[in-house]
Amino acid sequence: MIVSFENILTPEELAAIRRQLRGADWARGISAGPQAKQVKKNLQIPEGSEALRELRIMVMRALNRTPEIMSAIMPFKIIPPNFNRYTVEDSHYGKHIDSTLRSLPDGSYLRTDVSATLFLSDPDEYEGGELNVIDTYGEQTIKLSAGSLVTYPSGSLHEVTPVTKGERLGCYMFMQSLIRDTEKRRLLYEMDNSLRRLRAEQGEANAELVALTGTYNNLVRMWSDC
Repeated sequence: MIVSFENILTPEELAAIRRQLRGADWARGISAGPQAKQVKKNLQIPEGSEALRELRIMVMRALNRTPEIMSAIMPFKIIPPNFNRYTVEDSHYGKHIDSTLRSLPDGSYLRTDVSATLFLSDPDEYEGGELNVIDTYGEQTIKLSAGSLVTYPSGSLHEVTPVTKGERLGCYMFMQSLIRDTEKRRLLYEMDNSLRRLRAEQGEANAELVALTGTYNNLVRMWSDC
């Protein structure tokens, strides 16, 4: 399931993040497994950077206030967001599948169910740099406006095509969902979307809506890992 969320950052947050990124130190060849490193050619802010903590707080704040993301992903754990930069010299990330397990700061591990890219440059600021995701419906090409997020299964083959002009700034992260199975997660997301529309039309007290909400919650209870 590939889902996009428009403008999760406010214009003020986006401007603040971009200011921080302009003054950040960037490094090559980090945060990738042995196989992925063979096709990865981009820049990333390394751990220990003074700017990284504040940048992560701003992104996490945006995620937490966006109920549609919570509904689609049902995150149990989220890797602290990281930031990358693609230029003509450091231009692409070839086809790869994200590592299944990622370590967290507390020493525990996260199973990568969902990967996410938050676009921080507008499409007219660079050429190339599309995110291509190959899933059960074929190859999908994604290039969103700055401040918008796309999520996709971490087990999908994907790539960032070469940037041929300009600069592509982004944030990426990995999430472990309470609902491990992608298809079950999709069904729950579609059901929750319908329930929210019905609540807006009929109010919370409708008897059938209360019953359907109970069914939704019982499915979450049945399918969740926790």
